[in-house]
Amino acid sequence: MLGLKLLTDPRWANIAESNLEEILTDHAWCEQKAASNAITLITQNPEHEDLVHELTAIAIEEMQHFQMVIDIIKARGYTLGRERKDDYVGQLMKFAKKDGSRNQSFIDRLLFAAMIEARSCERFRVLSKNIKDEELASFYYDLMVSEANHYTTFLNFARQYTVDVDVEIRWQEWLDFEGQLIQSYGKKEYIHG
Repeated sequence: MLGLKLLTDPRWANIAESNLEEILTDHAWCEQKAASNAITLITQNPEHEDLVHELTAIAIEEMQHFQMVIDIIKARGYTLGRERKDDYVGQLMKFAKKDGSRNQSFIDRLLFAAMIEARSCERFRVLSKNIKDEELASFYYDLMVSEANHYTTFLNFARQYTVDVDVEIRWQEWLDFEGQLIQSYGKKEYIHG
């Protein structure tokens, strides 16, 4: 369904589970950044009422996820660490087109968001199926479903609002780029790391 070129090695879940405080901190900040990204898209494209409505709901949901992760961190006696730099997301951002038309930049920002949601969905699936902690396995299953919905929303908006971009061709370029990029990740206790 997601079209990802390379799936995460299930053994990554063992890396994540070996340092739950770290993966949960990273995850919390990923949720906050996802909310911020939705808000940025709203701010830059207020003329699209359906997008504003849907992305407002996503921003709220992402902040609810942030709160849920913080609650898990607290309940387990961990401490929310500082925000981590996400090299994976930084590389995706560099791939996004910024020098074309306004529509091209808009569509690429939507595809950027779809790409992150797709990989997050896939990583949450790996966690839900491979970690021994039953509470977290169930939690990550629920979030996997949510991320799949977000992925679909962003991709559908790219298809709906394109003017001068062949979204299917550009999405394949994103999938190809991400398939090469992700080969360098999956070795740390980060959601995208």
